[in-house]
Amino acid sequence: MEILVPDDFKGLYVQNERRPIVKYPAPVLRELSRDVDRVTKKTQLLIDDMMRLMRQANGVGLAAPQLGILQRIIVIAPDDMRPTAVINPKIIKAEGEQIGQEGCLSIPGLYGNVKRAQYVEVEAFDRKGRAITLELEDMSARVAQHEIDHLDGILFIDKVDPATLHWMSPDEGDAE
Repeated sequence: MEILVPDDFKGLYVQNERRPIVKYPAPVLRELSRDVDRVTKKTQLLIDDMMRLMRQANGVGLAAPQLGILQRIIVIAPDDMRPTAVINPKIIKAEGEQIGQEGCLSIPGLYGNVKRAQYVEVEAFDRKGRAITLELEDMSARVAQHEIDHLDGILFIDKVDPATLHWMSPDEGDAE
């Protein structure tokens, strides 16, 4: 699906040093990310940057491709869990169904309903390179699925119910 950004929202699509998150339709958002072979100091610094930028943008998740880095790293921080870095995530189990509104820091101002699994089990590595299994449901499952999609070049607009798409000013909240 192609998106035409209304004039009122074009200011949100600026990418610069202060707003480093890659915006649609940047080609990097459609590319496949590579596995992280080894967790290094550089990986740790990237994760720290991702956490900071996600918070700064009032997001609940961020994937490395959204910073132009094609590595399989996501950070997730839905309200029901503490901020978590997830490296090389693989969904090994998905159950149930939920439909809910999603937006994306790379497509600011656009929202719509997306059908996702209600529960997912994700195998991955944590920020120290240790194997972990996350059991996620509801909002945390939605956020993880959305961010893992980014690693495969898939955007929420590829899965959205087009009838529910709408433009709305993102909540500025306390962001500075």
